[in-house]
Amino acid sequence: MKLISWNVNGLRACVQKGFLDIFTNENPDILCLQETKLQDGQINLDLPSYNQYWNYAQKKGYSGTAIFTKIKPINVTYGLGIEKHDTEGRVITLEFENFYIVTVYTPNSQEELARLDYRMEWEDDFLDYIKSLDKIKPVIFCGDLNVAHKEIDLKNPKSNKKNPGFTDEERNKITIALESGFIDTFRYFYPDRENIYSWWSYRFSARKNNSGWRIDYFIVSDRLKDTLVGADIKTEILGSDHCPVVLEINI
Repeated sequence: MKLISWNVNGLRACVQKGFLDIFTNENPDILCLQETKLQDGQINLDLPSYNQYWNYAQKKGYSGTAIFTKIKPINVTYGLGIEKHDTEGRVITLEFENFYIVTVYTPNSQEELARLDYRMEWEDDFLDYIKSLDKIKPVIFCGDLNVAHKEIDLKNPKSNKKNPGFTDEERNKITIALESGFIDTFRYFYPDRENIYSWWSYRFSARKNNSGWRIDYFIVSDRLKDTLVGADIKTEILGSDHCPVVLEINI
């Protein structure tokens, strides 16, 4: 099974940059999107092979997630079931026979870490949510987690030590999540691979210079380890300031 996650940074704009051709060429079984920046009715994608599920932010042109899947899920839920977290369209969960898949767009801590305290609350509540699912059946969660975990995961770690996405607080939260029984699938396959990133600023010719961050992930329950086939980061695919990340799994 081929799974793809992609922060499209505005799906309507991404469609104008070749999204549908990329989608067709990649032909995933499940595609998870973040930062769709849509309201209901603002786009109509003709994807006859896929079931479509959307979660919209209340604020127009902001956040939002979607999942397109060839396999019809048993159940679909939106959000975490916590009101203060569920107005920004950040989470969709699909339940299948043998696993859950969750797409997530983690809140950014913002300039001067204005939203870091809220981010810490989100991290705790999201991990509790994932662990509650994991008690029932294995979980695959993916998306823009807005954190580079280790120094290997961004180009300039020293100058970004206290910047959003690379604070000790944010990095510690992903460490705790992984120590709670989950695997960062890209690092599972490529523990030492350097200079592979999934996001580049639009400023300072960052993508041209490969001055990026790996902040997009597929993370799975430990007990799925033997089902993992491969992981990839499609750095060659344009259309957003993020590129797609891929998981192949035999489940």
